[in-house]
Amino acid sequence: MADAASRLMTLAEELLGGPLPVRLRAWDGSEAGPPARHRPSGEAPRTAPADADGPVLIVRDRRALRRLIWKPGELGLARAWVAGEIDVEGDLYELLDRISGLLWDRGQETRSLLDSLRDPALRAAARALLRLAGPLPPPKPPVEEVQGRSGRRHSKRRDEQAISHHYDVGNDFYELVLGPSMVYSCAYWPDADAGATLEGAQHDKLDLIARKLNLKEGDRLLDVGCGWGSLALHAARTYGARVVGVTLSREQAAYARRRVADEGLADLVEIRVQDYRDVVDGPYDAISSIGMAEHVGAVQYREYADTLYGLLKPGGRLLNHQISRRPEPDEDAYEVDAFIDAYVFPDGELAPMGRTLTTLEDAGFEVRDVEALREHYALTLRRWVANLERDWDRAVRLTSPGRARIWRLYMAASAVSFERNRIGVNQFLAVKTPAAGPSGTALRPRLWTEKA
Repeated sequence: MADAASRLMTLAEELLGGPLPVRLRAWDGSEAGPPARHRPSGEAPRTAPADADGPVLIVRDRRALRRLIWKPGELGLARAWVAGEIDVEGDLYELLDRISGLLWDRGQETRSLLDSLRDPALRAAARALLRLAGPLPPPKPPVEEVQGRSGRRHSKRRDEQAISHHYDVGNDFYELVLGPSMVYSCAYWPDADAGATLEGAQHDKLDLIARKLNLKEGDRLLDVGCGWGSLALHAARTYGARVVGVTLSREQAAYARRRVADEGLADLVEIRVQDYRDVVDGPYDAISSIGMAEHVGAVQYREYADTLYGLLKPGGRLLNHQISRRPEPDEDAYEVDAFIDAYVFPDGELAPMGRTLTTLEDAGFEVRDVEALREHYALTLRRWVANLERDWDRAVRLTSPGRARIWRLYMAASAVSFERNRIGVNQFLAVKTPAAGPSGTALRPRLWTEKA
């Protein structure tokens, strides 16, 4: 009988319409596919080993096949990855780039095993996969998978649950991944300077936002989804702004409040555990929303835009920093990414850039500038992955092996998505322009790129 790796390669070719473009190692030690040199066993994961010709996809346990039988495509692979039943040896970025066509380009063509059993041309391969997978039913999902979502999608209660799932996993873990800046959105690398430090690039991003908002001493800034308080602190410390930061994460709020107290800025910065829909103490001179709008959802986005518009004074500015996706030919067919929804950002949704701009305009904003930062986010994610891998054992201790694996895959796959232009990230500068009169925005729209 052929070894497990050769049988898997043959089945992949029949079921997927082509071979896996990477080397495969199975649970019985057999290998098949393109050649690759291997790094020593027991070495911590790294994305770019110097001694490998190509990455190796490792199927450590045939339970992974049972997951794929019942949940083909991304969710089945994600469950097997989180459980440690599949792994990667070598350059994770390269492997993701090689197999991206199987997961992304095929789209809705991925079929369940039952569909394959109904297809005479695939029936024999599907039955062979059943025999190779071993006893059914499939294993239970890993404990890290989001469970028990309750309430209407994007209701305040359900949004609070989703935010807690993602952010309340320990501030020490986020410090390890994000570094001292504690900024969880893409850094700003002038002239794509990959040699700059992550902390320096994050400082430049915070300052870019502050200058776009034209912050001055005494201005009131509302920071929606304030995270661990980095932008609020920068706006108060550097520009003398009076800042209210709101977040639904209690762990984030506690951390941000300690930072505010440590810097002696309690007279300028207030951190609240509050839904942005419950903020009623406007008007504000400026509003920042950095990496938060992805949680809002398509059905709530107009309410989001209306709420922020209502909280600004006439002439006030909004800086909306948001990940976008490419438009779909049939927008009604758009589906939330299965892995991200189940393990990373429950209920998160990405909108095309054009839809975001139109909704802001429909709410009454005058959009004065849009800046695309897609390549900047790819660079940032690679730095975060390097931080995680550098201190892998501690990351596992702080969370769990499954959680650390989720973050490694999520960040590396996101970097590849940005690099392949499947997703982007954009900063929208919008103004609540008075009915008549100037917008208050500089005639030279790139003035904020020139540091004082």
